[in-house]
Amino acid sequence: MTFHVNHELGRSVTVGSEGVELFVYTYRPDTPVLESPKPYLHPIRTRGGAPVSLFRPHDHVWHKGIAWSLPHVGEHNFWGGPTYVHGSFYVQLDNNGSAVHREMTRLETTGDRVELGHTLDWSSQAGDPVIEERRSLAAVTVDDDTWALVFDTAMTNVSGTALSFGSPTTKGRENAGYGGLFWRGPRSFTGGVIQSPSGAGGDELRGTRAEWFGFRGRHDETGDWSTIVMVDDAANPQHPPQWFARSEDFACLCPAPFFSEEVELPRGETLRFRYAVVVGDGDRGDDGTALLAAQGRAALADGVPA
Repeated sequence: MTFHVNHELGRSVTVGSEGVELFVYTYRPDTPVLESPKPYLHPIRTRGGAPVSLFRPHDHVWHKGIAWSLPHVGEHNFWGGPTYVHGSFYVQLDNNGSAVHREMTRLETTGDRVELGHTLDWSSQAGDPVIEERRSLAAVTVDDDTWALVFDTAMTNVSGTALSFGSPTTKGRENAGYGGLFWRGPRSFTGGVIQSPSGAGGDELRGTRAEWFGFRGRHDETGDWSTIVMVDDAANPQHPPQWFARSEDFACLCPAPFFSEEVELPRGETLRFRYAVVVGDGDRGDDGTALLAAQGRAALADGVPA
């Protein structure tokens, strides 16, 4: 598979192959402040052209395809929308921060691989600096029906004080430990199959620790299936993570490193996370989904510089 790239300067990068637009990475969005502006990938498609992401659904308008979304970073909300406050449930506060593109540092295509790198400035709603980030994405060929995204982020605390990374669960809400690399699937994927290394199921798998999770969903119009697998790098903090996954209300996956335990980042220090997201046509079944996870691990092993 040979990739082709279209760079809309100052806005987005589109990566495609053989007439199919595989994804658009919008690195400078026009997102409202209350949705915590940040880069995102949408639309995302399989090699066969099936859409496997959802943008700004009315139930959670801050969900945008795949995005690096963090609900509790110190006092800041880089997830979007209201903040969970124990005893008051969700409250709209003046704390919706932004992750703003600073500079594109790399955009290279070498046949069966595309690499993109850029730097971002995370700031509070008031405009104060919180985090400086170096981010890399790589799109790689897996096989005739599959491609993978490698996502790499290094976040440096420039706030002047220690930052605690957490989730609504670390703040007191049971089994709501979302935060991290978050994927929202199409509405037709609702009721689909969540898969872990120990077996397939549904919402009861939320909170399970595992090195990878998958989701098998069915498309409206065609009735065809697609499979998504997210793989946590073994060097990530809190590996293997607890997973925030849903199927009953909507389709989502999130390897959540701060699900039930906060991670503190001292001032001036850096946290790094790496993930592979494998996108395949068809319902691969239990064994085939596990194979996609193995291919995701191989993509991580190939590496992408931060």
